[in-house]
Amino acid sequence: MLPTTDMSSSQLERKLGAVDAAALLVGSMIGSGIFIAPSLMAKNITAPGLYLGLWLLAGLFTLLGAFSYAELAAMMPEAGGQYVYLRRAFGPLPGFLYGWTLFLVIQSGFIAAVAIAFAKYLGIFLPWVGEERLWLTLYHGSHGPVGVSSAQGVALLVIAVLTYINTRGVVAGAAVQNLFTGLKLLGLWGLLALIIILGKGSTANYLPLWSTTVPQVPGAVQAGFLAALGVAASKALFCYDAWNTVTFAAAEVRDPSRNLPKAIIGGTLVTTLTYVVAAAGYLYLFPLDQMARVPENRIAAEAARSLLGTLGGQLIAAAILVSTFGCINGMILGGARVLYAMAEDRLFFRAAGRLNRNKAPGWALVMLGLWSAVLTMSGKYDDLLTYTTFASLLFNAATAACVIKLRRQLPQAARPYRTLGYPASSIAFIAVALCFVVYIVQGDPRSSLYGLGLVLLGVPAYFFLGRGKDAAV
Repeated sequence: MLPTTDMSSSQLERKLGAVDAAALLVGSMIGSGIFIAPSLMAKNITAPGLYLGLWLLAGLFTLLGAFSYAELAAMMPEAGGQYVYLRRAFGPLPGFLYGWTLFLVIQSGFIAAVAIAFAKYLGIFLPWVGEERLWLTLYHGSHGPVGVSSAQGVALLVIAVLTYINTRGVVAGAAVQNLFTGLKLLGLWGLLALIIILGKGSTANYLPLWSTTVPQVPGAVQAGFLAALGVAASKALFCYDAWNTVTFAAAEVRDPSRNLPKAIIGGTLVTTLTYVVAAAGYLYLFPLDQMARVPENRIAAEAARSLLGTLGGQLIAAAILVSTFGCINGMILGGARVLYAMAEDRLFFRAAGRLNRNKAPGWALVMLGLWSAVLTMSGKYDDLLTYTTFASLLFNAATAACVIKLRRQLPQAARPYRTLGYPASSIAFIAVALCFVVYIVQGDPRSSLYGLGLVLLGVPAYFFLGRGKDAAV
């Protein structure tokens, strides 16, 4: 039986304004992806038209999802966001499986991936920081030594610092988010302005529009065209993900029926425009085959270096450090609210439902930070992108279906915002999401099955953690 009261929201204070909500969304979306993922995508596709088309398609796809999420957020402005929508529409088990997967794979995996990206760019200033530079060698495998890299060590430190900041309260977390979101937009658009002003690239890099050839470069998918296309798409989708983070903190947003739809849709539009222009700017400077071979996939730094020399590379690297730092902060702030909401519903460890003296879900923050640290140690940036995107797409499709289900189940419920283009926009979002899931599985079955396995582990966990009013302690 679903809870009848908004327990998870009643103890939290609405201290976030419209700007705070928008900064949380944009700051969480724009992290490491746009500075690294274009190089990873170039390893799997050879046609510039496909490369740019994937960025535009991913943006339109995300906007369709934003329409559906805006209706749900305005209708149920509670802590936990997506978890709450799935629980209300389909019952506690689907809601729990999302929250469980967010904890084990989606949010924690994104935090880990972006923290690794932060370390990658710190390597521009500190050459001893990198995924290939081991601090500790554990054993020698078939592909060389395996151990703890300096990049992983730096990533762990970043996660720990931002987790602590967020235990100081939502106002402290929002202040960090606003500052770093503004700085990252300034840095990224500054780079794009330099590309346009200096004009050192070539429009010939935008052709051909179509090709089914799979690149023969290190890191390319060893499979057919559609599988390679799906993996490339997963990198673009990773960059657009985390747009739902603001719904997790909905219980702390003032006037949520107005501010949440504005933040979700407006922030998505701003991010889409930024990404498409950035992707086109990189391609203007580098053809795809050259983009695929950029060291450490640091395409933004390479772009700045080609324009301004060593100083340019350092300036954009500093901007990217700011960007990734702010992105991790937003995901930590939002993700902990889902664990808090689950604990209030007796579907997670009871400690996660306790607020500290700063009115922050302190234990939920610590739990999320610790598991993100574990994922940081488990894989490289490229692997984390694939299995987090796979799991995220599955639940995003299910959440869009909540709009359809609740329209039929609760036709008279107050809906301050209604999905634009309903039902076509919701159905299209679901269909495209499921297509991407299929292609991602074909292109990288190992990482995808790893993500699916973690989702299925949630079934026995549900009966253990949610076994009644005296659930986990």
